[in-house]
Amino acid sequence: MKIIIFYASYGGGHLNAAKSINECINENYPEATVELIDCMKYVNKTVEKLTTAAYREMAKKAPWAWGRIYSDSQKGPLAHLSSRSNKIMAIKLLKLLREKNADLIISTHPFSSQMCSYLKRKGKINSKIATIMTDFAPHDQWLVGSDFTDYFFVANNKMKNYLINASIPENKIYVSGIPISNRFLKHYNKDEILKEFNLSKDKKTILFFGGGEFGLGKSKTLKIFEDFITAKKDIQIIAISGKNQKMKDGFEEIINKHNANNYTCLLGFTNKVPEVMSISDLVVTKPGGLTTSESLASHLPMVVINPIPGQEEENAEFLEEKGIAVWIRKKDDSSKIINDLLSNQEELENMRKNTEILAKPNSTKNICDILLKNPTL
Repeated sequence: MKIIIFYASYGGGHLNAAKSINECINENYPEATVELIDCMKYVNKTVEKLTTAAYREMAKKAPWAWGRIYSDSQKGPLAHLSSRSNKIMAIKLLKLLREKNADLIISTHPFSSQMCSYLKRKGKINSKIATIMTDFAPHDQWLVGSDFTDYFFVANNKMKNYLINASIPENKIYVSGIPISNRFLKHYNKDEILKEFNLSKDKKTILFFGGGEFGLGKSKTLKIFEDFITAKKDIQIIAISGKNQKMKDGFEEIINKHNANNYTCLLGFTNKVPEVMSISDLVVTKPGGLTTSESLASHLPMVVINPIPGQEEENAEFLEEKGIAVWIRKKDDSSKIINDLLSNQEELENMRKNTEILAKPNSTKNICDILLKNPTL
């Protein structure tokens, strides 16, 4: 079987979901040939570069503007413009699809789903098309051309019901969860990992993601980090700044200010997120679909901060509604919320139990099995 996995570079979640599917197929279905392709970069590198840069700048400097675009692109002129643009770009994609002659196209971004569905509607391709939605709330851009999409994989039943109400046949919809790396399914030796990071097994461990893909909300993030540092609780903190040097410098300044080196571990970019999640009791993070799914698979209660208006705010609302996360908003007294939460072991345990209900740790393997082992459509 020939397979193409399309993604787009608007946020790392789309790429990482695609990588997880690719990894799973290669491990479990070696007879299949798989290619991972950035659809936007292929159809027009200039457009891809400009739109990616615009998204990053809006997310960093004018998140309200991105929120408006996200909302307006559900329906109306902006939604029509987006759909029209994807139809035009699909013509360029057709050359690739004819050359590859894939049996199955998997898409982790609405743009590639739209392009492929349009080409199928026009009779230009006959590949099966599978769309994997990578957030906890739907957006109508995922549904453009849905009559010619064969599979929809969604994070939860609320999204399934939304798709059914949008007239998508129920037999096309699978509540799979968002695909994550199989590294989050491994059983790690916690004592060894605690020792590796010079942490105590007798303290609660807080995992604090401060980098974010675009380094959003630096001042608010550092304020919340300092609230954890100064909380009068017996905790230790792993802080991950990613590639954001300014955030790392801010973390270091706070750690030094409060002489907190003996109960903090500061990391930059790391590939050991599954390992540090395995030793953590609570995670502080932006509510991106992928990080949230990884946290759920690791059964971690969450404190969510700095969501981008649009998909991340909808993710935050969903997690809060399900009793999995506490969302610290801009005007909240973060110090009080943090101290109250750390003092309430019963609430933390209930949040952890709720993650077990919602988590879908085998999402990636289940998606691959549906598509490759016993295809139903």
